[in-house]
Amino acid sequence: MPSLPSNTETFNRGYKEMAYATTNPYTGETLKTFPDATDQEIQTALTDAYEAFKSWRDVSFAERAKVMTAAANILRRDIDKYAKLLTLEMGKLYEEAKLETILSAEIFEYYAKNAEELLKAEKLPVADPKEGEAILVHQPQGIVFAIEPWNFPYYQIARIIAPQLSAGNTVLLKHASNVPQCAAIFDDLMLEAGLPKGAFRNLYAARHHTEVILNDPRVCGVALTGSEGAGAIVAAVAGKALKKATMELGGADAFIVLEDADVEKAAKWAAFGRHWNAGQVCVSSKRLIVADAIYDQFLSVYKAEVAKLKAGDPMDPSTTLAPLSSQKAADDLKAQVEEAKKHGAVVEVIGAPVPEKGAFFQPLLMTNLHENNAARHWEFFGPVTQLYRVKDEAEAIRVANDTPYGLGGSVFTKDTKRGVEVAKQIHTGMVYINHPTMVKADLPFGGVARSGYGRELIGLGIKEFVNHKLIDVVDIDAPF
Repeated sequence: MPSLPSNTETFNRGYKEMAYATTNPYTGETLKTFPDATDQEIQTALTDAYEAFKSWRDVSFAERAKVMTAAANILRRDIDKYAKLLTLEMGKLYEEAKLETILSAEIFEYYAKNAEELLKAEKLPVADPKEGEAILVHQPQGIVFAIEPWNFPYYQIARIIAPQLSAGNTVLLKHASNVPQCAAIFDDLMLEAGLPKGAFRNLYAARHHTEVILNDPRVCGVALTGSEGAGAIVAAVAGKALKKATMELGGADAFIVLEDADVEKAAKWAAFGRHWNAGQVCVSSKRLIVADAIYDQFLSVYKAEVAKLKAGDPMDPSTTLAPLSSQKAADDLKAQVEEAKKHGAVVEVIGAPVPEKGAFFQPLLMTNLHENNAARHWEFFGPVTQLYRVKDEAEAIRVANDTPYGLGGSVFTKDTKRGVEVAKQIHTGMVYINHPTMVKADLPFGGVARSGYGRELIGLGIKEFVNHKLIDVVDIDAPF
């Protein structure tokens, strides 16, 4: 597999030293800045989190569930307040911001309902009764450090704190520098929901604080969502400190359209799957892989659907294409496209013109991504569509797997059994048949290869940072 370009971290959700600030991507106006946490504030947060853990770990599942339910109720009650903040800080369409707020509430509700069952003790079958009565218990371990990105500011927090707090751990958060108010409002949310002080805290941590936090013996692990560059840095620190880590990193999801697919519907889903959240989604449908027999028809419908997108004020209900999260994100994506062109990529402007004001990015279609073009292995974090024409199913699978990433993917076919068999051959953590990759409260999320490791949500997520302890009751006279 070819190596990634050295500027990949710059183009993705990088782990860079930047000031915490609210800058409206639509207007470009910096509205508020926040100072980095001091070394003493970090130490105080660690102490408070561990003190909270010592009591929170013994709180019943029912009492923890009350807090999770209260958090969900507050998000639903104050949905406008929460959604507006998402739109203000990272430019998300207001309607999409409301959906993200609801999704976050659903995650809290899922663990309020299911945490106790997911973590109940398990009786283990033993080959010989003399081995004893063996059970596996799942117990919290301490503080989990969460490092999260800006593209889904609430969902990213909810999908780590809801399971970990429900398990009895406590959480410290380092959020992205451009969504400081989204991070802070979750502090207020959890306190209002009844969570003990210190059990969750947002920190405007400086980069060097990551090593300080992970080297602290009271911290049991780190959950990071971000670029593969950021993941490599943090995983190395965690490994040196012998701390568990989960990594949800970049993605370049394949969107396979086989010759027997419903072309009209597949093309419409492709346009949606590539452009929701302005294309700033790790599981966006970034690589469209289309069978030769229906390629021309698919492309015609796809272009027509993209042409319907309207860029503008993300608070305006008629807007369907948001700005990118910052002007720097738009500039970096433009530079990445120019670099791809140097490697031979052919780039075509598609869709209606976007405003010059604001961090907007004109949708682009990229072809000629031949085997010697390094750009075929890059993640474009914005509305840039990579398009591949393939002769048959076998070539579609080969192209889908020709990537350093392995997060999500889609297969479109009228024969769903065939779709499942194709999905089994795609090396990713998730594949959807006849639908773009989704994010839901009751489905697992995670990938393989350079897309990271570990899983979030459902039972897999709640068990990532607990101690799976064996307790075996053995007759004192049993042989060794």
